[in-house]
Amino acid sequence: MAASDTNDLLVLRRKPRVSGWLSLGWRLAIMAGLLGALILIHWIERDGLKDSKDGVVSFLDVIYFTMISATTTGYGDIVPVTDRTRMFDALVVTPIRVLFILILAGSAYSFVARRSWERFVMKRIQQSLKNHIIVAGYGTKNRRAVQELIDLGAAPGSIVVIDTNEARLALAKELGCIVFNADAARDETLRAVHVERAKLVIISAGRDDTSILICLTARHLAPDVRISIAVNEEDNEQPARRAGADVVVNPLDFAGLLLATTHAGHHIADYLADLASMKGKVRIVERDVRPEEIGKALKDITNGLGLRIIRDETPYGFWRPQVKSLEAGDVIMEICPTGK
Repeated sequence: MAASDTNDLLVLRRKPRVSGWLSLGWRLAIMAGLLGALILIHWIERDGLKDSKDGVVSFLDVIYFTMISATTTGYGDIVPVTDRTRMFDALVVTPIRVLFILILAGSAYSFVARRSWERFVMKRIQQSLKNHIIVAGYGTKNRRAVQELIDLGAAPGSIVVIDTNEARLALAKELGCIVFNADAARDETLRAVHVERAKLVIISAGRDDTSILICLTARHLAPDVRISIAVNEEDNEQPARRAGADVVVNPLDFAGLLLATTHAGHHIADYLADLASMKGKVRIVERDVRPEEIGKALKDITNGLGLRIIRDETPYGFWRPQVKSLEAGDVIMEICPTGK
């Protein structure tokens, strides 16, 4: 795809019901129909016209007079002389002349001015895409994810939502997100939103095979970007990781785990849901160890309640001996109050 075609995809607008060329065709057809009607009426009323050259008004003269009258004020070589013909030109031809100008101006805006403006807007958007979040698919799961990101403090304008469903994109646009009607599995789509400059890609395309294909494409174009993907089948979790996903979530499996916790008590599922949401009273935070915490035990941190650390990509729970002395490079997972 040419660069100009790819750039047009980034314009923040809803997809028109008809293509630009079809819209132009309709406008030309309307103009042709109006001209045809004027020519017919002028031919019927040709006795009300006078040709200053030879005094005879032929069919070609009628076509000429109609075209000139409908697009300009005329040259005076053929003029209406009867009251009825003059009233027809004043009350019908003149408004149609204005309508022609509006149609031509609208066509010029659609094919010249608007495209220039859209390219300008597109370039401004692309320049701002840095450390942004790309959301591929805007179904139920990703809508919830975007809302949670915003609740966590992410600016809506830093979130790019890619989907092919206009109704879904309209919902994302209402939140202030950048919306992109395109296929997220295509290279040019992810290049257009600068996936190589993104800090996170969230994928939930509805179908596991589509989600994994998007993951492969994103990882190929951006080897260092963090990718989170949702899959519906347990068998697809390993292929998703091999495709380059850093985090693989199985919503159906997690829902089953929440349901199973009700066997041990009916408060456990509520607390886990509370932990997962920014709107709850507590939340799980993942952060790097602070310099002043190095050498301390996990239980001695003051920001929250330490659960585990990740050291050299290996997790250690709060009961493990490794957490008795925090080291530089450790990642801490803790439960923190939200103040609600």
